Amino acid sequence: MKRLATLAGALVLSITLSGCGLHPLYAGGSSGPVAGALGQVEIAPIAGKNGWLMATALRDRLPSNGAPPLYRIDIRLDDAISGLGVRTDDSVSRERRTLRARYQLVRIGDGSVLLDATAGSDAGIDVVRSEYATIAAENTALERLSQIVADQIVARVALYARNTPAVAAAQGATPAK
Repeated sequence: MKRLATLAGALVLSITLSGCGLHPLYAGGSSGPVAGALGQVEIAPIAGKNGWLMATALRDRLPSNGAPPLYRIDIRLDDAISGLGVRTDDSVSRERRTLRARYQLVRIGDGSVLLDATAGSDAGIDVVRSEYATIAAENTALERLSQIVADQIVARVALYARNTPAVAAAQGATPAK
């Protein structure tokens, strides 16, 4: 009886979700239209350590599918550390590291900008008496922020690929409504 109730619940949930217009973003898996479009995106070089971390995080999420790239992502980063908490001796006790990325998805063939957006996140850092520990915490925060911002960029580009008729048609599918 429990099995029948679980099965009935799953069926109702499936019917309900399909009726509300939700569509899987990565329908078709690695051979689907969104994955195909993401596999044809190259990452333009980004200057600095934070740029290397961001480009590496994006390449991990946008592996090439072997086809020549049709799109390029150009990124400008803004990385800042600001002091928040102050001790009685006027030294900083807490910092906030903020990483913001302005990115553009560019069609390589004609240089047209298809998507122009921003992504960003921040992290709190405890400032301790050990300068080494504080620097290590700042670096760890930058690594984590690069991963978070890369996830945001890939999600936005994937949504664009799914919802844009020209991109979906180039991958052999129809865009979701």
